[in-house]
Amino acid sequence: MKKPAAKIREEIARLQEQLKLAETRDAERIGRIALRAGLGEIEIEEADLLSAFEEVAGRFRGETKSAHGRETATTPPNGAREAAGQSAEA
Repeated sequence: MKKPAAKIREEIARLQEQLKLAETRDAERIGRIALRAGLGEIEIEEADLLSAFEEVAGRFRGETKSAHGRETATTPPNGAREAAGQSAEA
């Protein structure tokens, strides 16, 4: 039997709230780590900081930047994919 639209809306609202809380936890965790690393004391443009974070994220995902700025996948170190919650078959 199909769910009524009202039930689906309620579920979507509940999931959106869960997502918001999860994003807040992640932001606070990353912010604390960035402050411990001294990033709060550095004057840097937001775009430059975002670029640096993207490079770090790519490094831990096993990606590298090509000469044209496009990302290419590389094989991550042993266990890195599983530690990131990805299956070895992916």
